[in-house]
Amino acid sequence: MIHGVVVLVWLGLCALQDGRQRRIANRLTLGAALSALIYLACTGTTWLGGAAVEGGWALAVALALSLPGYALGRFGAGDVKLLAALGLAGTVDCLLWSLIVAVVAQGGWVLAGQRLAVRLSKTGLRASKKQPFAPCVLVGFTLYWLWVQ
Repeated sequence: MIHGVVVLVWLGLCALQDGRQRRIANRLTLGAALSALIYLACTGTTWLGGAAVEGGWALAVALALSLPGYALGRFGAGDVKLLAALGLAGTVDCLLWSLIVAVVAQGGWVLAGQRLAVRLSKTGLRASKKQPFAPCVLVGFTLYWLWVQ
C-alpha cells in the first residue's frame, strides 16, 4: 500500500513539473528508476510487489512502446524515462493499463486544448503545441492503482 503512495507522489511531482515547464527533471525520472532498480536488486520484487522478472519485462515494454514515439518526436526524453521508471517500479499490467488510460486522457486533453486554442486565437494569444504527458500517466496509474486495491 505505502509503495503505491510513493509512486503516486512521485508521479504527482513529475506531472506538476511537466505541466508547468513541459519537461521532467532527470533527478525525478532517473532518481526513481535508480531507486526502483536498487529496491528490485535488494528484495527481488518491484515496489508494487511484482517479481523481478516482471519488472524487467515492464521496463522492456516501456522502452519498446516509448522509444519509437521519441524517435518520431511524439514523446520527450522525460516521458521515456518516466515510463521506464514506472516499468521498473511496477509490472507489465500496471504499465500497460497506466499507459492506455494516459493515452485516452491525452486525447481528451488535446481536444480540450483545441477548443482553448480557438478561444485564445480570438484574443491574439497562443496555446502551447507541446502537451504534457506526465499528468496523463498520473491519471492512468491512479485509476489502475485504485482498481487493483
